[in-house]
Amino acid sequence: MIVMSLLFDVIGVTFVFSSFVAEHGIVDYFTDNMNNKDGKPVTQTDKGRIVPMAVIFVVLCGCSFYMGIIFCSEKGSFESIYSQKSVESPKESSTSSLQIKYISFPECSADYQDYTPCTDPRRWRKFGSYRLTLLERHCPPKFERKECLVPPPDGYKPPIRWPKSRDECWYRNVPYDWINKQKSNQHWLKKEGEKFIFPGGGTMFPNGVGKYVDLMQDLIPEMKDGTIRTAIDTGCGVASWGGDLLDRGILTLSLAPRDNHEAQVQFALERGIPAILGVISTQRLPFPSNSFDMAHCSRCLIPWTEFGGVYLLEIHRILRPGGFWVLSGPPINYERRWRGWNTTVEAQRSDYEKLRELLTSLCFKMYKKKGDIAVWQKSPDNNCYNKLPRDTYPPKCDDSLEPDSAWYTPLRDCMVVPDPKFKKSGLTSISKWPERLHVTPERISMVYHGSDSTFKHDDSEWKKKVAYYKKLIPDLGTDKIRNVMDMNTLYGGFAAALIDDPVWVMNVVSSYASNSLPVVFDRGLIGTIHDWCEAFSTYPRTYDLLHLDGLFTEESHRCEMKNVLLEMDRILRPWGYAIFRESSYFTNAIETLGKGMRWECRKENTETGSDTQKVLVCQKKLWYSSNQGSR
Repeated sequence: MIVMSLLFDVIGVTFVFSSFVAEHGIVDYFTDNMNNKDGKPVTQTDKGRIVPMAVIFVVLCGCSFYMGIIFCSEKGSFESIYSQKSVESPKESSTSSLQIKYISFPECSADYQDYTPCTDPRRWRKFGSYRLTLLERHCPPKFERKECLVPPPDGYKPPIRWPKSRDECWYRNVPYDWINKQKSNQHWLKKEGEKFIFPGGGTMFPNGVGKYVDLMQDLIPEMKDGTIRTAIDTGCGVASWGGDLLDRGILTLSLAPRDNHEAQVQFALERGIPAILGVISTQRLPFPSNSFDMAHCSRCLIPWTEFGGVYLLEIHRILRPGGFWVLSGPPINYERRWRGWNTTVEAQRSDYEKLRELLTSLCFKMYKKKGDIAVWQKSPDNNCYNKLPRDTYPPKCDDSLEPDSAWYTPLRDCMVVPDPKFKKSGLTSISKWPERLHVTPERISMVYHGSDSTFKHDDSEWKKKVAYYKKLIPDLGTDKIRNVMDMNTLYGGFAAALIDDPVWVMNVVSSYASNSLPVVFDRGLIGTIHDWCEAFSTYPRTYDLLHLDGLFTEESHRCEMKNVLLEMDRILRPWGYAIFRESSYFTNAIETLGKGMRWECRKENTETGSDTQKVLVCQKKLWYSSNQGSR
């Protein structure tokens, strides 16, 4: 309707301009002063041709002008419309389908068994070490992409099932002796026969992670009553802290960078604990503002007060109002610990004072402190921010950077102040877990067509869909499937429908879609922003099930199907499943490419028997490398 209205405006402007031209003889002026190619004055016949050409020129100019207005003023609307799930591809009809020739994908060489394309140590030398930028995402250009199948290590076995996997994993699945030798005195893990054992130790919890979390709960009673549901652990080690919290009803996303030796995130995911590759460096973390109820750093060695305090400013951005920041390790308890940190008491006292000053300027308040653990709480409302002087440092961010923008968005040394219109999103007012899961989040108003009715409908529909999936894949809902990803979620309905099963779900929202990830976090779930034209921030073989709902219908104009499927094969465990809920136009092509990746696929109807949409269930087989060369 908007386009039609503006088109009529263009026609109206053209008509007025043409009348003006005819009335004032402007065309006559131009034509009378023009000569033909022989140098003679143009005849009346030639002049008559110029009039419609002038009109056409004006129409084209007017159209260009108004179409520019349309795309500038309506950009948000178009992006929001694009973000909604659609059933049919623009190219498809009820009888057509995308046809792709069969490709037998080769194996990558054996030294690519832990290949992480966008955080590849082989490419680190191309990037600087300033603020550890080399550890950030740097995806290879198209001509450097690997179009081969990443092999498992020799002797790879299906992972130990949850919850036993939290305490042990197969050595051959993550064959790293370096971390075992370096961290043996801290009881991170130890090798016993064919397995790694995780005793639950850590630098700051020598008595075990359980005792450490017990003390933390004494300091923060909100960890016991469902107030705190989501947490992030920066510099997570092998994710023992996050693993312990799962039994206490707290869902923790463990974060650590790609490391040439330690493979912390790979260990975490092998154990069945939520984790993602990442580092706080020069770019924002891929999460919206006000997401996590709690953030934790246990001797993670992040220089919180350096570079204008940008690292702590990022924690402030992603922490929910009223949320808690927990720090153990330097400079906490420096009076007793400084000798073991290879420093001086004066240096540690100075670091502590700088940290306390920075936290105060960010409207954090000291909540409690005992022994090696200090807890600060973010302001539960905007009263503190409103009282800050204009020349305060760090300054408040202006409106030029959207607070939820988090995909390749540079860190800035300014403070993101929570939007005051969302009064029920703070930790003191949001529903407690598990009620939070099914309460319509306040921030759903940020999503195109988001409302209480659309949220409830989505929730109801996903319960039916997941019940149907369990009939197609009997392993779903059992201990054979632990790590799950919903590759293009809207409200997290798929994850919510699995909440009583022994799984955790990584909810992914496209960086090109309407950002519904705040809704996912407000429900007490976890997720990340991602662009599927690039590789995901994880190691190979880290998910048991990948779920995809209409991704190719929405993204095929940007992302090549072959590359997306190869990435899925990289991160999917052998014997893992992929569920494609996709337009009928794409399912044959997906199945053809899947066979080339050694997948076994079968096409099923949807639970409603739709003609325009199908469910494709694929399973990845276990194979071992026969390739010793480089590829």
